[in-house]
Amino acid sequence: MSLPRLPIANLAALALLAMPVAAATKTKVQTPKLFTLTSPALKDDAMLPSKYAGDNCRGGGGGKSVSPPLAWSNAPPNTKSFALIMIDPDGLRGLGSVHWVAYNIPPTRRSLKEGDGNGAAKDITEGKNSRGGNGYTGPCGPPADAPHHYVIQLLALDIAAGSLQPGLDRDGLLKMIYGHSLGPASMVVRYRRTTRYPD
Repeated sequence: MSLPRLPIANLAALALLAMPVAAATKTKVQTPKLFTLTSPALKDDAMLPSKYAGDNCRGGGGGKSVSPPLAWSNAPPNTKSFALIMIDPDGLRGLGSVHWVAYNIPPTRRSLKEGDGNGAAKDITEGKNSRGGNGYTGPCGPPADAPHHYVIQLLALDIAAGSLQPGLDRDGLLKMIYGHSLGPASMVVRYRRTTRYPD
């Protein structure tokens, strides 16, 4: 006695029922959260408000040289401190100038308030800028040039806060943290003074 043949459609349905549930379920891939630097006062790729510009620019027309507020989120795992560098790659006629160096920033910090780069924050170390001072110095953005670009970069480090010596400039800091960066977060602002140098 021969068994009745099942239609092909029925066989396909039985095969699907026999598949493990896990194989039929698609696994959702989660997008990793990005280490991000923002500011309540600055917009990425926008002009820097004059308040944060230099206060001792040749020819006048500068600002108050107050360091801008910054905030960050989603730091990499095992971050033990942060370092901050603000440079103008267009400065010094294309050789680059340094406007802000700060490090030994505690891993519990998620922001810098306005003015923290002017010595207001006691739990961070201010490094040397291109003008020879410590902490933040606002840009002057020569009016004869196109707007300069100011790159603000925050580095997550696996070096404990407080372990880096004071008085480092940008080059010295980069030398000390080489091989210890867990990742960067950055933003870029632009600035150019409208006041021209006196004749």
